[in-house]
Amino acid sequence: MALTRDFKETVAARVQSDPAFAQALLDEAITLFVNGEPEPAKLILRDLVNATVGFEALADEIHKPAKSLHRMLSKSGNPTMTNVSAIFAAIKRALKVEVRAQVVMA
Repeated sequence: MALTRDFKETVAARVQSDPAFAQALLDEAITLFVNGEPEPAKLILRDLVNATVGFEALADEIHKPAKSLHRMLSKSGNPTMTNVSAIFAAIKRALKVEVRAQVVMA
């Protein structure tokens, strides 16, 4: 029997062990949002929340129910800009990184 690891577990382990990978995921999520691609950005944010602060701690930090945060960061979720900003800020603090997003000009 082959040993396999769940993708989300793999991402979480890599985020915790590789600061450059964590930084790249955060930068990619921000870049996707800024460039009009919120669906994949929310999924990356969801993985980052799971790998860093966790939904319960994030809920406490930004004063939103964890269940609402799960819905916001689902593919069909519709978070407000205020909530997105708070989530990015919490992840940034958890990772202790700066943001390096890139805007693509058409």
